[in-house]
Amino acid sequence: MPDLRKRIFLFCLVNIILLNTNLFSQEVPQPIDNKGIYEFLDELATIHIITINSAIKPYSRLFISQRLKEAEGKEDQLNPRQQKELDFYLMDFGKELHAGREWNRRRDLFYYKDSLFSLTINPILGGEIFSNSSGKATYLRNGAEARGYIQKWGFYASLRDNHEKPLLGLPQYLTQRVNGHIKGTYDWSEMRGGVTYSWKWGNAGLVKDNLQWGNNYNGANIFSGNNPSFIQLRLHISPVKWFDFNYFHGWLNSMVVDSSNSYWVTNSYGTNYREVYHKKFIAGNMFTFTPFKDLNISAGNSIVYSDENANPAYLIPLFFYKSVDHSLTSGIDNMNSQMFFDISSRQIKNLHLYATMFIDELSVSRFNKKDEWNFFSYKAGFRLTDLPVSNLSFTTEFTYTYPLAFQHYVPTLTFQNAGYNLGHYLKDNAQEWYIAFDFHPVRTLDINLYFLDAIRGPDYTELGVNRIGNPPMASIKWHNTSYGLKASYQVVNDLYTWLSISTGYIRGDPRWSPEYSYGRKNTVNMGVSLGF
Repeated sequence: MPDLRKRIFLFCLVNIILLNTNLFSQEVPQPIDNKGIYEFLDELATIHIITINSAIKPYSRLFISQRLKEAEGKEDQLNPRQQKELDFYLMDFGKELHAGREWNRRRDLFYYKDSLFSLTINPILGGEIFSNSSGKATYLRNGAEARGYIQKWGFYASLRDNHEKPLLGLPQYLTQRVNGHIKGTYDWSEMRGGVTYSWKWGNAGLVKDNLQWGNNYNGANIFSGNNPSFIQLRLHISPVKWFDFNYFHGWLNSMVVDSSNSYWVTNSYGTNYREVYHKKFIAGNMFTFTPFKDLNISAGNSIVYSDENANPAYLIPLFFYKSVDHSLTSGIDNMNSQMFFDISSRQIKNLHLYATMFIDELSVSRFNKKDEWNFFSYKAGFRLTDLPVSNLSFTTEFTYTYPLAFQHYVPTLTFQNAGYNLGHYLKDNAQEWYIAFDFHPVRTLDINLYFLDAIRGPDYTELGVNRIGNPPMASIKWHNTSYGLKASYQVVNDLYTWLSISTGYIRGDPRWSPEYSYGRKNTVNMGVSLGF
């Protein structure tokens, strides 16, 4: 009998461990398009309610729910609007916290959860309209999204059909519109999703998604996330409070035809040439250290490589890939490697200071030369929150990019996916000033007053000049000065509606902006969006 009782006890214990979906067993990324929750977490971190590493996005839903739960324990330190906003987001992200289904949660098209399995399904619907002296422009989308968990496994999928006329986000445009007109028509679809596995101090996954690296409030300059999503192997580990590590290996679309692997096809429809693209890959990592509370120092590197299959050397997360490349391509032309650094300080309550540097090519000898420059992109800025007025924030951000950063002379090694730049939306040889006031008078209402001045100089990749010695901003080839007022409100979870009025003056090279917005334009934009 004692042996039987022991066996029964061990059997029950094993089943409890296997079936218990605790807080460390569920990881699904929250889309970076859902700006409301990201802005709220940033606000909570700046006023010292929670701590975050805002250099790496997206966050997982589990991470968000844990931070909201942490804030709930300090609710007496929040003002009334912040308390209501916290309760509002817990109606959604409480799914990762509550064991059952009977609690104050948001409405979903379908929601199920038990001790082993959970599933959420919601529609994706939305549209917006622009109006200015060029006429009317429209954007519509529809689709569905689903996510769920099985023990330590997470899965998610999102399918969207898009329609935009005229096209406002082509690869050559200097814009932050997130698009992917792969088919070259007004209609296109995009599939995102993946499968993840988690443990107490980390997670890994195979996903097709976007990522954003680098602190910013108006466009990251490491990985912006404005490009079409791509397949990635992801790894995230955080074994101690003072260290966080992120890695990915991705499969990119080179958009460069490989004539040696392309071929002719003859069938009942006739004879056609079957084009095949050159293979293209990317690997990147970021090490984040927290020597003091609310101070994050991050450093990492990446490499874009081609002309072969996925190389196991770039599947090793901890490597400095430029050094690996030098050994693999010794004596021949190297691949395209990058380094980056990010520092974020929220040590002073209500103030977020940050700076980011992207290094595309570095030669120490150029520092002492007046007519040679390294290929850098840097960003610096700050956000002041709740001072001097509660629920008001002030942001200023400056970005400067030297010529040929984010560029490469080999078409298969460009820092791009499907022709879209992976880095800053202005590309190289550019600078930007961004100033904004954000006021949150009530729960999830953001009133944004902004000023933007963006400049781009000559595109030296088109001029056939030497790669070294191209002066930054030798002349202004494109200039966008704009300011405006935008009000955005989240009616219920994931249902946004907005209205904006802006005045813009875009001049210079007309190829870098849609004809619809080129010149002096007063534009009214309104829209509604459900789901991501």
